[in-house]
Amino acid sequence: MGQHILVILPHPDDEAFTVSGTLAKHIQDGAYVTYACLTLGEMGRNMGIPPFANRVTLPAIRKIELEESCHAIGIQDLRMLGFHDKTLEFEDQDRLDGEILSLIDELKPSIVYTFYPGYSVHPDHDACGEAVVRTIGRLPKEERPIVYCVAFSKNHQQVIGKPMLINDVKHFLQQKIASIQAHRSQFQAAELMGNKPLEDEEIQARYGTERFWIYPFQ
Repeated sequence: MGQHILVILPHPDDEAFTVSGTLAKHIQDGAYVTYACLTLGEMGRNMGIPPFANRVTLPAIRKIELEESCHAIGIQDLRMLGFHDKTLEFEDQDRLDGEILSLIDELKPSIVYTFYPGYSVHPDHDACGEAVVRTIGRLPKEERPIVYCVAFSKNHQQVIGKPMLINDVKHFLQQKIASIQAHRSQFQAAELMGNKPLEDEEIQARYGTERFWIYPFQ
C-alpha cells in the first residue's frame, strides 16, 4: 500500500474546491486517503435553487452530498466527527485536539491537508487549521507528518509568502468538477461556471491548479 494521507476540514464541500484534484492524483498513485470532516455544515445558508432543503433536512442532505463527493474523488475512508457547524472556535480544545490526535495515532499519515490558520477567511476554517497544527506541533519532530495548508484570505501571500506547492490537476478535472457538483444544495451550475458555459481552456484555468503552503513548525 502507498502512503496514508489524512484530510481534516470543517465542512462538506471544503474538499471540493481546495484539494479534490490533488487527492484524486494521490489516489491514482496508490495512496489511501482518510477525510475527517468536522461538521455537516448544518448551519449553511444555501438550501438549493430552487430550495429543496430546509433547516431540519439540511444535515442529512449534506451528508449524502459529502458521500457522493468523496466517491467522485475516490476517497476510501470518510469520517464524520459530529462537531457543530459555525462554532468550532468555541469548542473544547481538549476534545477537538483529542479527536485529531486519535486519528493521527490510528492512521500514522505521512501528509495532512487542512486550512492555514489565520488565512482561510471562515472562522471554522481557521479554528480547524489551528487545532490541526496545535496537535501536530506537540508531537516529537520525528513523528510529525508534513502539513499542507490551503490559504485564500486577502493579501495572505504578503505574510506567508507564495505557495510552496502548486499542483497541476488538469488531468483530474473530471473528478474535481464531479466533487463540486455533488454539493447540489450549496452550489448551482451558474455559480460554478458563470452565467454561460465555459470553454475547456477556461475550466482548466479556473480549476486546473491547487495551491498549498507547508506549515512552518518551530
